[in-house]
Amino acid sequence: MGGRLTAKKTLILNQYLQETYMYESSDLRKGLKIEMDNDPFVVVDFQFKKPGKGQSLYKCKLKNMITGAQFEKTFRSGDKFNKADLEEQEMEYLYAEPESYCFMNTTTYVQEFLSKEQVGDAVDLLVENTVCTVLFFGERAIGLTLPNFVNLRVTKSEPWAKGDTATGSTKPATLETGFEIQVPPFVDEGQMVKIDTRTREYVERVSE
Repeated sequence: MGGRLTAKKTLILNQYLQETYMYESSDLRKGLKIEMDNDPFVVVDFQFKKPGKGQSLYKCKLKNMITGAQFEKTFRSGDKFNKADLEEQEMEYLYAEPESYCFMNTTTYVQEFLSKEQVGDAVDLLVENTVCTVLFFGERAIGLTLPNFVNLRVTKSEPWAKGDTATGSTKPATLETGFEIQVPPFVDEGQMVKIDTRTREYVERVSE
């Protein structure tokens, strides 16, 4: 009796967990992350259509979070699909190889590699020892997010011309990563500056 009761409870628990990690078509929205064909996808565009007769239609543009490929897919009312098994970990950027970038979990010291495609334009503001948020699908690293702000050194900038005090005036400056931004005229070559990684713009000078 006890064994049968335990088995029944286990079955109910498994069903509950399966439902907990499932989405229905009515859950679809822009930014939702789902799993299909063993890959993670994010909804980048979404339209709901209600025909005069028949089931509701959910037209989505999906982006593969591993390959970057995009395509359109239409779901019908009642369709179900899995939540993407995603997890974020804080990892420190160590070094670059010809086709990849190495990151280390600062707690476990486990190292993971991301491809150039997965790192994307984050490389413009990425320097060694930067602690980033690395996104995992299952046990596979698939992308990263930079901290909101990073401090980088200006390696090239024209000297401040006397009299150039107009409000809003800026000049180009090259950072240690090779990325070029606009800075105020008083920022000199060799100085550290704070950059907002979300806007990729200068915030302020940083004292050393």
